[in-house]
Amino acid sequence: MEQDRETLCQVCLLLYQRGYVVSNDGNVSVRIGEDQVLITPSGVSKGRLTPDMLVVCDLEGRVLAGHLHPSSESAMHLLVYRERPDVGAVVHAHPPAATAFSICRRPLAQHYLTETISGLGEVPVAPFALPSTSQVPDSLRPYVAGCNGALLANHGAIAWGRDLWHAFDRMEQVEQTAKIFALVHQLGGGVELSPEQVGAIRGLEGHYRTLSGSRTPHEEQGGGRT
Repeated sequence: MEQDRETLCQVCLLLYQRGYVVSNDGNVSVRIGEDQVLITPSGVSKGRLTPDMLVVCDLEGRVLAGHLHPSSESAMHLLVYRERPDVGAVVHAHPPAATAFSICRRPLAQHYLTETISGLGEVPVAPFALPSTSQVPDSLRPYVAGCNGALLANHGAIAWGRDLWHAFDRMEQVEQTAKIFALVHQLGGGVELSPEQVGAIRGLEGHYRTLSGSRTPHEEQGGGRT
């Protein structure tokens, strides 16, 4: 768990340094067991977070360890973990471009970018929900199973992944996609890839997953993948 604590604080510092959160914005969590998560506390800047501040909760929100209160948005994180056993970490932030799209209620759905199609997928907009209430997980629930993240109307963005860095990378992708889409809209609109091109790109997802892993002993000895 100590490594998880250190990594979670590194992710929070990067979110703060890159302007994805300010003041006490945002929250981050990581699964540390089948039914336990480590999550950021409420009311602490992500730029000043230390490992001892983190809180351990079960998937029902009961605090198991920690001297601070867990994030007021814990329920949103716990919903993702309950609905998606494959998810190992969740990041919620307020990156400026993505948050602007959430305010305009505009999903990141157009098939403009190969990287978005093959890695991130469509980013829908969940309906507005009163922060820190059960409305937030309820608004997000329809999108958890089929997406890798979402915009929260007039609130910000959320992304999830297999581990902390994967979830952080997806949050970066959400913000970068929003920036590019905003420029495309300023230029009068872009040209989407065709359904055939989209299908071909999605067909490469397995190939990219393989390349993101370690080389096999056979490859290290000079052979190729078979």
